[in-house]
Amino acid sequence: MKLRGSKLHLVSSGGGMRGRIGTFPLRRLVPLSVTLFALCLGLTAIRLAIEGRFDLAVGAIILACVMDFLDGLLARLLKSASKFGAELDSLADCLNFGIAPPMLLYLWTMDGLGNFGWICALFYAICCALRLARFNTDLDEKGKSAAAQAWESAYFIGVPAPSGAGLVLIPFYLHFLGVIPGMVAAPASAILCIAVGLLMVSRIPTFSLKTTTRIRPDLVLPLLLMIAFLGAVIANYPWMSFTAMALLYIAVIPISAASYGRARAAAASMEESRQTPAPAAPPSSPPAPEQKSAGGGSDRSKSA
Repeated sequence: MKLRGSKLHLVSSGGGMRGRIGTFPLRRLVPLSVTLFALCLGLTAIRLAIEGRFDLAVGAIILACVMDFLDGLLARLLKSASKFGAELDSLADCLNFGIAPPMLLYLWTMDGLGNFGWICALFYAICCALRLARFNTDLDEKGKSAAAQAWESAYFIGVPAPSGAGLVLIPFYLHFLGVIPGMVAAPASAILCIAVGLLMVSRIPTFSLKTTTRIRPDLVLPLLLMIAFLGAVIANYPWMSFTAMALLYIAVIPISAASYGRARAAAASMEESRQTPAPAAPPSSPPAPEQKSAGGGSDRSKSA
């Protein structure tokens, strides 16, 4: 195995002969490494919750959400997307956003609800697993279908797993702000597990940023300023910021559904106009024959 340039060369030596088996571009390791780092964050969040350090555990889940966004973005920018990376990402998402969040809630407060609390945690985890399985199936079908619409990639069907994790952790945000009392945290967490689980397996369209890789030059500086401002706000008011972002996401869901409906209607109208044949031109009528006069001449010669 040798490293040459930006590719990893696999070689074999046997009987004095050396031959190159294949190469693996190193750029493909970048998004895979980010995915594995996110997986470590999800597992660490469960350990922190067992130790009672729930603020750090919630922070690890949120950081895993950021890593999940970055690995997909890097895979598209570096053109290193692969089937292996997609499967690894789904497995990591199932742990980070389907298992870790309800485990945190159960270890924190839902264990006081007995079997009902555990059932709510299981319900959320199952819904997240089903949502990821459906997402992978839809990707395969769109890849095989030549008629897949380009506009569909701008939407998710159902709330994605990272967003679901951010929503189901709302009781933690409010608790750290001192808003939600302990006696209300358990039933609120249980209800939220069921509600967010249903949103993930629903057919409600939500906006997707996975196709956004380029912006206009005049938007670069405003975007950088907004990112810097958002980072400063999160650094100083983390739980208030996460609460506001979660509520804003919920408010945008009806807007995304309406936008999906308009885009779908426009695509259907355009497809129908392409398939409808243009109306045939009416046949031209033959010229009327000249009328002969009684004297044998035509009307034109007679009028002359």
